[in-house]
Amino acid sequence: MRVLVVDDQGLVRGGLRSILQTQCDIEVVGEAADGDEAIAQVRLHDPDVVLMDLRMPVLDGIEATRRIVSSSSAKVIALTTFETDEYVYGALRAGAAGFLLKDGPAEGLAEAVRMVHSGQALLSPAVTRKLMDAFAAAPSPDRITELDVLTPREREVLVAIAQGMSNAETAGLLFLGEATVKSHVTSILAKLGLRDRVQAVVFAYESGLVRPGRSAEPGVGPTATA
Repeated sequence: MRVLVVDDQGLVRGGLRSILQTQCDIEVVGEAADGDEAIAQVRLHDPDVVLMDLRMPVLDGIEATRRIVSSSSAKVIALTTFETDEYVYGALRAGAAGFLLKDGPAEGLAEAVRMVHSGQALLSPAVTRKLMDAFAAAPSPDRITELDVLTPREREVLVAIAQGMSNAETAGLLFLGEATVKSHVTSILAKLGLRDRVQAVVFAYESGLVRPGRSAEPGVGPTATA
């Protein structure tokens, strides 16, 4: 796995590099000190995963994430000091696959890279709910209209995704086979033009399907009839 490390503090970049270089399946292919440099390094090195600081000079990590996600196959992990940070919410909206706290355990860094590289979301349900409760705006009319492309069952699955449930947990809740749930998830992402489950969570809140402080609108949650 090819990783790019982005942070405006040299000591932080060096620390992240040192941790990752101990892993035989991870290669740090470059470093960047701001968003503009990060974009240039992605073009040069084509990394699989980018560790992205969010508060940087020149170009912040949110806009850098948006540009990298839209122009490459790299997956971005946002780096932050606080889990309920508006910058984190912005990064998730921009396409980040999840986030890590800078003061988290060192052994979790490599595992986070592996998770995101394999296509898994790097979000805990509890932290996701905190973020959405703190920063999710009122439902967007455009997003509400986009919900029309989903079937009632797909809406139920989307609510389950937004609540942090795995495919197996969703299957048990909705009395479906896990393969069927996976098929629904693929369909949801395709219909809504979303990159991954993280973007699906953000969409669920922005459309009003799930609202801060509430599980779901009446009739569209996991207990609704198919």
